[in-house]
Amino acid sequence: MTIKLLAIGKTDNKQLQHLILEYQQRLKHYVKFDFEIIPDIKNAKNLSETQQKEKEGSLILKSLSNTDILILLDENGKQYDSVAFSAHIQKKMNAGHKRLVFAIGGPYGFSDVVYEKSLETISLSKMTFSHQMVRLFVVEQLYRAFTILRNEPYHHR
Repeated sequence: MTIKLLAIGKTDNKQLQHLILEYQQRLKHYVKFDFEIIPDIKNAKNLSETQQKEKEGSLILKSLSNTDILILLDENGKQYDSVAFSAHIQKKMNAGHKRLVFAIGGPYGFSDVVYEKSLETISLSKMTFSHQMVRLFVVEQLYRAFTILRNEPYHHR
């Protein structure tokens, strides 16, 4: 299985980029992992929230294949603790899916079309985080999930 993380807009913070890369490298010991950054929409300030979500949504959908399982990172999604999240990932692997795609939307979230295409939504917390921080949290939690599944000491129960 491959896991892909899709995110709108680049990360400007060098420290965050470094940490994300570190967890990407760690994660590659367990699973094929891809990280795709979809460029920010040009002239977004001239667009309504709905128009911006629709443009970002079309770019997200272009990055998917027909067999991808799309999981959205959304503040209203289901919350997991790390052990339950690892079990959830294991179920997806057992189901034989070729690729799981986790998507982080733009500042206004996702368009209705993207929600309709998704299998589920996951929330990392009831708190709000910057989209750049969410990238790090997702990659770290994926890494943690695989260490839990392999009973490795990274996660202390």
